[in-house]
Amino acid sequence: MSGRAAAVKESGQRAGGRSAAPTDPARLRNVVLVGPSGAGKTTLVEALLAHTGAIPRAGTVLDGTTVCDHDPAAVRQQRSVALSVAPFDHDDTKINLIDTPGYGDFVGELRAGLRAADAALFVVPAVEGREGVIDPATVAQWEECAAVGMPRAVVVARCDHARADLEATITACRQSFGAGVAPLYLPLREGERLTGLYGLLSRTPEGQEPAGAEDARSTLIEGIIEQSEDETLMERYLAGEEIELATLVEDLETAVARGAFHPVIPVCATSGVGCDALLEVLVGGFPSPLEHPLPRVTGIDGAAHPPLTADPDGPLAAEVVRTSADPYVGRVSLVRVFSGTLRPETTVHVSGHHATARAAVPAPRSAPDERSGGVDGGHDGGHDGGEDGGHDADERVAHVYAPLGSTLREVDACIAGDICALTKLSSAETGDTVSAAEHPLLLSCWNLPDPLLPVAVVARTRGDEDAMVKTLAKIVAADPTLHLERNQETHQTVLWCMGEAHADVVLSRLRAGGADVDTEPVRVPMRETIAKPARVTGRHVKQSGGHGQYAVCHVEFEPLPRGAGFEFQSRVVGGAVPTQFIPSVEKGIRAQLSRGISDSHHPAVDLRAVLVDGKAHSVDSSDAAFQTAGALALREAAAACGTVLLEPFDEVSVRVPDEHLGAVLGDLSGRRGRVLGTDVAGQGRTLVQAEVPCAELLRYAVDVRALTAGTATFTRRFARYDVAPSPG
Repeated sequence: MSGRAAAVKESGQRAGGRSAAPTDPARLRNVVLVGPSGAGKTTLVEALLAHTGAIPRAGTVLDGTTVCDHDPAAVRQQRSVALSVAPFDHDDTKINLIDTPGYGDFVGELRAGLRAADAALFVVPAVEGREGVIDPATVAQWEECAAVGMPRAVVVARCDHARADLEATITACRQSFGAGVAPLYLPLREGERLTGLYGLLSRTPEGQEPAGAEDARSTLIEGIIEQSEDETLMERYLAGEEIELATLVEDLETAVARGAFHPVIPVCATSGVGCDALLEVLVGGFPSPLEHPLPRVTGIDGAAHPPLTADPDGPLAAEVVRTSADPYVGRVSLVRVFSGTLRPETTVHVSGHHATARAAVPAPRSAPDERSGGVDGGHDGGHDGGEDGGHDADERVAHVYAPLGSTLREVDACIAGDICALTKLSSAETGDTVSAAEHPLLLSCWNLPDPLLPVAVVARTRGDEDAMVKTLAKIVAADPTLHLERNQETHQTVLWCMGEAHADVVLSRLRAGGADVDTEPVRVPMRETIAKPARVTGRHVKQSGGHGQYAVCHVEFEPLPRGAGFEFQSRVVGGAVPTQFIPSVEKGIRAQLSRGISDSHHPAVDLRAVLVDGKAHSVDSSDAAFQTAGALALREAAAACGTVLLEPFDEVSVRVPDEHLGAVLGDLSGRRGRVLGTDVAGQGRTLVQAEVPCAELLRYAVDVRALTAGTATFTRRFARYDVAPSPG
């Protein structure tokens, strides 16, 4: 930690020029930008790039080929739904800023950014303080970072806005993000204009101390000292002793790296005020890749492997954190190198397993037996390319690039801790491990959210169907939060998305790929059963010359409790039905169950069939004849005693803030849901358990977000089938 102490000195000095490509992971910082849409993240990135000379001026970003002027609205719309990397140099350190989408639908991009980063920088607009609270979605993102132990700092941006209230926003940050949030700087103003920052630790610039600075400084120092390993420091401070600046700075670094202290820095991107202070915190306060825990690694066969370290000379272990398609170079894989060095003109091994990891998580389908695979029926619509949920391939890396937005600049190598881009890795998908071909490895995958909004798509023509299949293959390779399901029962292609915005992006990409598609209502697979017991006869007798067909079976049918499935028994005595044909009767009944027992053709479940008697012919009886007789017996039973329509129910768990609990409970009741119970789920939150018909959950991902201002989360898993309400 002490190696960074000199960097956090609040000197206001600006580093000049660019440094050479990093050769030491200690001179790297990977920082993910987190915050709501409109907070000013992209503007801040452009300001820092211009401030450090990485681009000519703020407002000039990369449009995919060169640094140029652009239509800001078009570029910002494109970047708002995707993770992008902006590297620059400061104080002989390379900083990779990872810009993530602010909208809740793209939490998968946020988690990819967290995977690639070693620290998080929250961007909060100064206008939020006027409401006294931080946007609930931003608080949820803060909790997401806290769950993985990510070091965090806060930038209060858009300080030049007409409605900005910097002091109130800092107070709101402390209230919403909890203990450990404190400003390092206070604003200096001329009238309403922000002109500079006052450093609370260094008391600079001298003679410009703003009102309240001493109280803020005391709060800051006490917060830092609480995290100090020197237990005597607090006693010395309370006794009135002046603590050395170097000691405070070193303890500040320790507290930030532990995730226990979160400094707040005001920044005005348009004027550049605060950029130097922010850069000093990024370099001096945030941990390097050497100090951040690395993912667990195994051999591709699951064999144990020693823990990784951010050693450029160690075994190569990197991960694809994002996949995109460039119209000129094809597939582009954004890669974080955790160990070793990635060099051009080498052969690497690509291993994928995101879908394998997700197989243990209940899929958001209506029932477990309906997981029928991708658009080609080959696999479960996941991230991988094979039925086993994983894939392995050796591929050649021709070039290694440093990405700046969508522009690629060729570099000689990418060391442990750095981020690079690789092109034309045909088998690489988001979440895959890239390792040495002679020493293949597999990194543990990060946790991905389950997509819970189903959208059924249909191609308008046969040509569009071919284009849809090809384009969807590319989209799911790039986006592991998108699940693809081809339901063989409803004959629908269903995209499971994170929300409406995510669905709109996927549909627009489909159409941009040449597929003219429409959406249609998602159909819920139903089931049937018989209404009451019945004894029937299945008779299949035909004689048309030569060998005929003869089979008669008497079968007793009765309904079973929900979820019991199908049972078959035989009570035949005296050989009325020859032993070899008893399994044929069962086979025929099971086949008819899958085809349906009424004109609705829904599969039938939850009944027992008991074969009690029958007749056979020594010549004309056969396996096929008794299969047909068994099927006819089931159809006779359905006609005789009627059928009951069953609909699928899911078990739903909703984690909701207490202030929205009543609204969520009322909404679940309105969806014909049955609340099973509630439990405390952390401070100020409740976990609601309920059973809800799947037909009532088709848009629940959208509705519960609107109902709770985006603060509730939920999961669902198939529970059972139960009686559906009668029409009308």
